[in-house]
Amino acid sequence: MGGHDDHHHHGDCAHEDTGVDPSEMGIMYSLYQKIDIDHVVCLNEQEEESGKTIFKAWENRLDKEKYVDSDADAELLINIPFTGNIKLKGLILIGGEEGTHPTKIRLVVTFSSVHHLTVHVPGNMGGGDVTRLYYLGLRGEFTPAHRHGVTICNYELRPNASDVKEESLHDVTRQVQ
Repeated sequence: MGGHDDHHHHGDCAHEDTGVDPSEMGIMYSLYQKIDIDHVVCLNEQEEESGKTIFKAWENRLDKEKYVDSDADAELLINIPFTGNIKLKGLILIGGEEGTHPTKIRLVVTFSSVHHLTVHVPGNMGGGDVTRLYYLGLRGEFTPAHRHGVTICNYELRPNASDVKEESLHDVTRQVQ
């Protein structure tokens, strides 16, 4: 048959050959563990906090119990903060059925190593008011954030001259008046 392979898409392409052992896909798409989930914000979600439920383990990506639906129109805007810096290398999105899956998505990042990612879903295939997402998997590299601690300093409101050694006063070449 000339090596022609008839492949029909029916919304879920999780069975396609990626050249990667399926057992390793869970390791590759594990950036969900590095998301600061308490601070994820999903705008235009029908049910409050449901946008947080689409970040799950690879093994649970086909679970249709947890999802986010858009509310007033087909758009969704998801702000994803991370606990460190990431270098995003891949993304898998599983959308809804019957025309509720996204037509496209936009990623808003400004650097290759970021600690915040915004995903914009502008519409869906059916043209209706509801867009549904079941899973958003992120693949990439993670680097813990280097956070500077608070420096503790003591300041004197009224300096005490007896605290200063007499020798250090002789080193001053100018006096301030």
